[in-house]
Amino acid sequence: MQKITKILVANRGEIALRIIRACRELGIKSVAMFSEVDIEGIWVRKADECYPILGNPIEAYLDYERIISLALKAGCEAIHPGYGFLSENAAFAEACEAKGLVFIGPKAEHIALFGDKMASKVAMKAVGVPVLEGTDAPVSSLEEGAKISKEIGFPVIIKAAFGGGGRGMRIVRAAEEFDALFESATSEATKYFGRGEMFIEKYVENPRHIEVQVIADKYGKVVHLGERDCSIQRRHQKVIEIAPSPRLNDAVRQALFRMSTKAMLELGYESVGTIEFLVDEADNIYFIEMNTRVQVEHPVTELISGIDIIQQMIEIAEGDHLRFRQDEVVFRGYAIEFRINAEDPKKNFFPSVGKISNYMAPGGPGVRLDTSLYAGYTIPGNYDSMIGKLIVWSLDWEGAVNKARRALDEFYIDGVVTNIPLHREITRDPDFIEGRFDTGYLDTKLPLFNMETLDHIKEEERRMSEISVLIERIRSNNIKIRH
Repeated sequence: MQKITKILVANRGEIALRIIRACRELGIKSVAMFSEVDIEGIWVRKADECYPILGNPIEAYLDYERIISLALKAGCEAIHPGYGFLSENAAFAEACEAKGLVFIGPKAEHIALFGDKMASKVAMKAVGVPVLEGTDAPVSSLEEGAKISKEIGFPVIIKAAFGGGGRGMRIVRAAEEFDALFESATSEATKYFGRGEMFIEKYVENPRHIEVQVIADKYGKVVHLGERDCSIQRRHQKVIEIAPSPRLNDAVRQALFRMSTKAMLELGYESVGTIEFLVDEADNIYFIEMNTRVQVEHPVTELISGIDIIQQMIEIAEGDHLRFRQDEVVFRGYAIEFRINAEDPKKNFFPSVGKISNYMAPGGPGVRLDTSLYAGYTIPGNYDSMIGKLIVWSLDWEGAVNKARRALDEFYIDGVVTNIPLHREITRDPDFIEGRFDTGYLDTKLPLFNMETLDHIKEEERRMSEISVLIERIRSNNIKIRH
């Protein structure tokens, strides 16, 4: 067993801060890295050490040779990749190992397997997990794709074979749409992933998107930490995540748990991972992909299970045995995560960048905020628009929705436009309140949502603005306040 004393956090923003906090609790020193535009990042200040990686702001977090070199110079024994960037890069994991560094995540072979959508589909099918009808090998030509789609029957979905996050994905409902959508998906996949191979599957209309969190040590012990419902999406990008799913049939839930743990055991998986499924209206289950990293939505699982997923990743990487059995994992209550993005829902979710002039975070019992925001911070325009995650917990679903509504109403960010008004609308929608939603939810609801700031929040913001003006007057005139 290798005891880790110092970890390089090869990421930025809220996930970097989350890893740094986990390290602090474990008595492990953390090293932050930052690009030129991230010099004001709070994770840079919170880490035990910090070092710049100069150059292109995005490439700075992708140049793994420089990152490994930095880790070695800083005296780190391990690297935690977080999510995004290099987190699912098998070559990076192999390079870490070659240089004597511990890659905090699964083995490179599993990263490669599940990074290849076709190979992962074949592997999961071989261990008894149901998959969608579709191609078993990448499709590179338009003619071949059109022929296969007609054989499967429309609608079909075109997906990037070497990508994720909703990129390089198109739904084709009729043969005459295929050519244009295939070329569009291929072009997008090449742009974002460097490879244009696609695969084609039967498309399931408005299913629920359910994922199972698994965790496995190096000694053949696999447990699940329950499921999350990620059905509320926009353009295949998750918007809200919930644990557990409020309306999932328990027989389906148990089937998902069994097949997930069995598959990971048979494949010899290590570390944490998330297996994603579609569940249709008839409760049929279909595997779609696996993410070999910590998920953006991991906090909802932590809140209902009481298990720190980041710390578990680190301890497994050190060679520790899992310290709990499946029957010792107890789920309690409901948790909901709202992705807070700097974008304007009223302008087709156009990104918003700039300086946070005023900031008031929600709090209170059952409220968690994972973010790197603070008043005076300038949001750069180089990265994804997500700037934080608001997570709430309550003993029952109704309580969780009520708490979410209250917390969102408290959340005040001035200086950039955010999607908080969208979340406020969702928590007031009768279907959401009743737990009725699938992947088509936002397509139906968005045209109906107002997304104007609520009157009582407008009044609070007006008072905040007046107070800010008063404070500036006091500062500029050196006025003393008498108590």
